[in-house]
Amino acid sequence: MRTVLSLLLTLCLTVSYAQELALVRDNDLFGYINKSGEYVIKPQFESAKSFSEGLAAVEQEKKWGFIDTKGEWALQPEYDKVKYFNSGYALVLKNDQWSYIDKSGQELKVPNTEKYYDFEEGVALIRQNDKIGFIGTDGQIILEPTLDEIKTFRNGYAKVRNGELWGMIDNTGKTIIPIEYEEIGNTFNPSGVYGKKGGDFGIIHNGSFNVIEGADKVWNFHGDSGLTYARKDKKIGFVNSKGAWVIAPAFDKARAFSNGLAPVAKDKAWGYINTKGETVIDFQYKDAEVFAANGLAPVKEKDWGFIDTSGTIIIPTNYSITAGLAFLSGNDDKGFIGDLARLKSKKGWGYFNEKGVLLGNKWYQNAEPFVQN
Repeated sequence: MRTVLSLLLTLCLTVSYAQELALVRDNDLFGYINKSGEYVIKPQFESAKSFSEGLAAVEQEKKWGFIDTKGEWALQPEYDKVKYFNSGYALVLKNDQWSYIDKSGQELKVPNTEKYYDFEEGVALIRQNDKIGFIGTDGQIILEPTLDEIKTFRNGYAKVRNGELWGMIDNTGKTIIPIEYEEIGNTFNPSGVYGKKGGDFGIIHNGSFNVIEGADKVWNFHGDSGLTYARKDKKIGFVNSKGAWVIAPAFDKARAFSNGLAPVAKDKAWGYINTKGETVIDFQYKDAEVFAANGLAPVKEKDWGFIDTSGTIIIPTNYSITAGLAFLSGNDDKGFIGDLARLKSKKGWGYFNEKGVLLGNKWYQNAEPFVQN
């Protein structure tokens, strides 16, 4: 019996910890709701941030602290400014000095730096003598400051610059793509990374630079479609890892493939094609975005709504849409993030599920994406 009770307690704690909460504003005060639309922490804060790694920053009497998912103080409000927790640490400003703290408020000792950067994916940048490197969560240097620029790490990789040329490293400091390109994509994908070298655009894949014939612009690979879009003679088509045109450049605009379909535009109208370049959903929209994992995509007539992969309207085109927060969601996709979409009407912001039902039948002054804790 004791074993069963222990297991049930563990499951309950796991479910509690894994809950997803969203920051909302109602009657000019901020609080947090769960995915049932219930207030877990009632609106009571004049300023607040979304949860990150189980804690949320809130302001009280012009000082910032952090609360837990029960609304109790985890770190008392004693900071002038705070950032989000990432990799176990958050940047905080106190007495005109930035520092990294863990969830107990303990400061992390780090090397001298000319500027403080947030931790992301287990590393934080440091700047010394106008050169950039990074440290780990133990505060020790992983990569000495030898580079001119390091962009945001995405899934363990970051584009970097020395002088006028770009390459890519991983979060151990290993060079993944040599620093020899005039341009380079900011997202590593197994299908490749676009680059520009010697004036030519191409795909960097398995150590080779595959030139795309005639291309003057290329976009990042997205997901696992194996195709990305590129421009030639003012028209956009799709290429593969070898830099070969798979779908001829015939469109005015395009976005990435997802669920086997890509939004493309001709003559100011958007529709969707398959990986053979065949029209699957007719050109009829003012704008269109990529399909989410749940098979729904935002489309615009007068306003925005959602269709499924057959083109059937699931959520009427009566709303505004917004991109998710990149630092939380890991991307800037619009529309559904997980099983909910954040939409705006004249009544305010609300959350819709995949059936087009408004969560809790409730609109808010502001509504941020749900974050798992």
